[in-house]
Amino acid sequence: MGMRPRIAIDAMGGDEGARIMVAGAALARHRHEGFQFLFVGDETRIREALKNHPNLNAASEILHADDIVSADAKPSQALRSSKKTSMGMAVNAVKIGEVSAAVSAGNTGALMAISKLALRTMPGIDRPALAALLPTMKDSDVVMLDLGANAECDSRNLVQFAVMGAAYSRIMHGFEKPLVKLLNIGTEDAKGTGTIQGAAQALYQADGLAMNFQGFTEADKISTGDVDVIVTDGFSGNIALKALEGTARFVTDLLRRSFLSSLRSKIGFLISRPATEMLRNHLDPNNHNGAVFLGLNGVVVKSHGSADEKGVANAVEVAARLVEDSILERISQDLAKIGPLEVAEAAAK
Repeated sequence: MGMRPRIAIDAMGGDEGARIMVAGAALARHRHEGFQFLFVGDETRIREALKNHPNLNAASEILHADDIVSADAKPSQALRSSKKTSMGMAVNAVKIGEVSAAVSAGNTGALMAISKLALRTMPGIDRPALAALLPTMKDSDVVMLDLGANAECDSRNLVQFAVMGAAYSRIMHGFEKPLVKLLNIGTEDAKGTGTIQGAAQALYQADGLAMNFQGFTEADKISTGDVDVIVTDGFSGNIALKALEGTARFVTDLLRRSFLSSLRSKIGFLISRPATEMLRNHLDPNNHNGAVFLGLNGVVVKSHGSADEKGVANAVEVAARLVEDSILERISQDLAKIGPLEVAEAAAK
């Protein structure tokens, strides 16, 4: 499409606020000349942060916001004050068409609630989902959704998530027909809940979708890289994601501890250092930063609260890619092809 993305950045979210958000935007612009930014938040702090990045000045505007959404704010609280907070104002800029996407490192629940209310779901989508790219043993990451936006889902939601996840995978990886599977407690047809079986049936029956649907996968296969898109409800997805993140930390800490225990293992550490560095780099969340709310009338990307500038730049680039490659149009086109969904649902029941 080649439209120059203008992105709203909630400069106050995340552990370090303005300094990191501005530095991340600067890094993204260094790689992509065309990016334009609207920084939303405390004007004084944003100006201060911009001093370190003269290359950003020409490409940036500032929208002052009096308040911020705190890390522990309840979604209902965040909604009430959204007209005055940096997060609410950044999402509103997407709604009124001032920018093509918003990036925030703030509170996920609040961002979801504000985005949902302001942007509403696309026609044909009942609920938005939180999708992210997770590292695998292969060269490309796996798209996984929903990672926590909806604790309870029905078959229709899962089918819609599959369509959205496939569109996201096509943009991020350039696959014509991404391989899609539903997360389940076994790969046999009879395994899992009626909801999962109903979704599988509908996806098997849907014709002409831009995906290759192949049934079920289990949680120990998330990181193998054999599947392009893994679809699940937000409850299981969030648990799986936290288990993966915890295991990654556990393994790296274990390695560090064992290498520090004796002189011999210190020598071993030096020899194996390229391998452990590769592991660390591969598992570094900053290289996979930027979860996306799919299914809304607008692009909103959630950056990790603890992301460094490299991570923020990554989240900004994800937002820009989705705008440039028209994610909303792609999802709409695919949704139009799922006519007989209701039929499959009835059959499953």
